[in-house]
Amino acid sequence: MACSSGKKVFPRVSQRGLFSISNCLSYFNFITMDSFITRYSQLVMPQDANVLGTLFGGQMVSWMDISASKAVHRFLKDTNVNAALTRAIDAIEFKETVFVGDWVNFEAKIIDTGKSSIVIQIDAYRETKHIEKTLACTAKFTFVSVRKLKEGSYTKMNHNKSL
Repeated sequence: MACSSGKKVFPRVSQRGLFSISNCLSYFNFITMDSFITRYSQLVMPQDANVLGTLFGGQMVSWMDISASKAVHRFLKDTNVNAALTRAIDAIEFKETVFVGDWVNFEAKIIDTGKSSIVIQIDAYRETKHIEKTLACTAKFTFVSVRKLKEGSYTKMNHNKSL
């Protein structure tokens, strides 16, 4: 969808469940692609912990991959692409310890695109009863868009989208 300024925009559901708009018309609330953030949350359970009783790093990476996948899924709606696959974890930095019982809130944002590639920045925030938001981990993932061929294999495909 585009507004009169030519920006690509996506409607956002307000807290009341209604679509609202701003940027194009004063009573509507759009968010542009460059500010589009996908959110995802996980509660850290005992099975997610390492021998020290803190969140296992591999579990954090897995959840970040899911968060990035959700952002890419939304980005690729209304395209001829069947899916997008994780191609690389370009960077990851564990910043704060996360404990069993903490919530981890992920924010994924598409920061760059190529012909078939999509780069996503994921920030994971630790939330406790006493701490609302602390950056626990940050990463950059690259996905590649693919299309399934008739014989069942997959090939890279141009998603024909940009920021």
